[in-house]
Amino acid sequence: MRFSAFLPAAALLPALTGCAFGAFISPSTALEKALNGTYEGIGVGGTGRVPYRLVLSVQEREGRASGVITNLESRKAYALSGKFQRSGEGGTLDVNLYENGDRLRGTLRGQIVGTKFSGTLRTVLLGKELLGYTVNLDKREEGAAPNGPAAPAPTAP
Repeated sequence: MRFSAFLPAAALLPALTGCAFGAFISPSTALEKALNGTYEGIGVGGTGRVPYRLVLSVQEREGRASGVITNLESRKAYALSGKFQRSGEGGTLDVNLYENGDRLRGTLRGQIVGTKFSGTLRTVLLGKELLGYTVNLDKREEGAAPNGPAAPAPTAP
């Protein structure tokens, strides 16, 4: 057999195995690595002081942000999705909050500078933005224990 008979089969190998020749695209930029993560802090508004946790993922190239924000007092969590725009060493967020994946429950708008997020969270009722909270969150270091309401101590029978 001749070597040229094996050439077409060798050319198909990358397609069949999922391998690709060419450029490697980094899964995240330096800014994404710096901003993505968990933020915790306090929102102050009409109902007083409320502790929040934000787990954030931004996609700089697409101008998108997604994640979950949790009210640590009520333990209610909301999916968030919307716009991200780079601004200096940080960026701005303009996202909507959803309950059960499809019910618009609020908006979150603000600025990330360094390891701090500051902005406004507003609840949405009947399509109108109502109660507003000024939210100030700090990025938590990886591996740090989460803040939040402590679980009650177990009782002995």
